[in-house]
Amino acid sequence: MAGAGIKLSVLNPLGRDAEQDFSGSSEPASAAHAPVNFHAYAACTGGTFFRDPARAAAAGGPVLLLLRGDFRAAERALRTVKAAGRQVAVSLKETGLHQIATQLEDEKRLARFMQIVTAADGCIAPTPEAADLYRDVRRGEERVAFIPTPYPVHDAQWDFSRPVEHRHGIFVGTREWDVPTRNHAAALFAARQISDETGARVTVYNCDGRKGERLLEQVGFRPNRLRVMKKGSYADYLRILAEHKLVLQMDTSFVPGQVAGDALLCRVPCVGGNGAIDRLGHSGTCGAGRFGAELVQMAARLLVDAEFYAHTVAESQRNAVERLSFSGVAGQLREFFSR
Repeated sequence: MAGAGIKLSVLNPLGRDAEQDFSGSSEPASAAHAPVNFHAYAACTGGTFFRDPARAAAAGGPVLLLLRGDFRAAERALRTVKAAGRQVAVSLKETGLHQIATQLEDEKRLARFMQIVTAADGCIAPTPEAADLYRDVRRGEERVAFIPTPYPVHDAQWDFSRPVEHRHGIFVGTREWDVPTRNHAAALFAARQISDETGARVTVYNCDGRKGERLLEQVGFRPNRLRVMKKGSYADYLRILAEHKLVLQMDTSFVPGQVAGDALLCRVPCVGGNGAIDRLGHSGTCGAGRFGAELVQMAARLLVDAEFYAHTVAESQRNAVERLSFSGVAGQLREFFSR
């Protein structure tokens, strides 16, 4: 999966994910982290994902340092990597607007964040909104870029698509009840409405145990219309998603947009959501400027209008190749660090 010109080291100091070399191919059956999210920045350049600052510094080449927790580990890592003469860009690891607000509500943490962002050589943001924040902190300094997290849409082994005639029903993309901007309840009620009108079955993941089960029971799907899944491997999750005609969500969190990226790997339309991948990959069906009834109507049409469905899938795949491919994002990273 090597990219063009650079091998980027992505560093998550003291994080839980193990070191991972992306100089070779990443297989869905592997127990290692998939080449998505921040790992994808390393994967698209044939680089490495690190948790040890010293090893990242010794690897050579530029480093993307992820900021998490109280930022103390990131602060130490920045000193280590810069002392080795490496170019260092930084990014918050959690970049939804609600996540940014939570991370910066503490005075000392905010001060540390500002110091790190100012001291770094630049900032890479997986969303336009996070890029705006970094520019404001750096008082408009140029070395800030919005670069979306890429997806391996070029790699046949990451093509999880099924024949259209084997796709049925709606996959609800959200699963969090306790994050208001996910609008999970709204997505479920929208899916219930479409199910009532078309007979489509609905699949949702429940990560909240018995509490989640009780909440889903309250929504009141008709008998045998709702399938509830529990967390498994990423590859198994993609196989489940690929069984469906479409993904539906009402997320307004301004996240990078992994659910929308997952839909791209399955060649399935994603309706709703205003994440970066939603807007770039699923521009015709995303939730930017759309909500409620308009999204319900679009989802219902995708279930029954074969021509509209084919056009929507083809458009999203063109968008993915042009804007979110490994080669395209590797080129953006190369240009950023060459400046």
